[in-house]
Amino acid sequence: MAKTPTTRNITLNITTGSFSGIFRRLRGKGGDYDFSGISALRQLLSDERARILHTIKTKDPSSIYGLAKVLGRDFKSVRQDVKLLEKFGLLELETNRQGKREMLKPILSADSLTITVNL
Repeated sequence: MAKTPTTRNITLNITTGSFSGIFRRLRGKGGDYDFSGISALRQLLSDERARILHTIKTKDPSSIYGLAKVLGRDFKSVRQDVKLLEKFGLLELETNRQGKREMLKPILSADSLTITVNL
């Protein structure tokens, strides 16, 4: 059975002088998010996090450690970025056991991302 394509929606509400509510969740798990400014969105989708998403899509690493090696980055930094992307529903972590070792495989949870800017 083919996987159903999913889209993650992000809404930017541009208001003057708004610093509060950077990452407010609007609905249940996997729902839309409301960002109070473009800078907050830029933090979530930094160049390095975009590289992580692209690498997961194209290289399909078997673990976060493998992802860090492909990217040439420190494991701890990659793990923090992966956890943040998971928190906002852009990734899922699949648990795989290899002997006594448990590995977390990052998997994209959305096929596309839609960004709406409300001025």
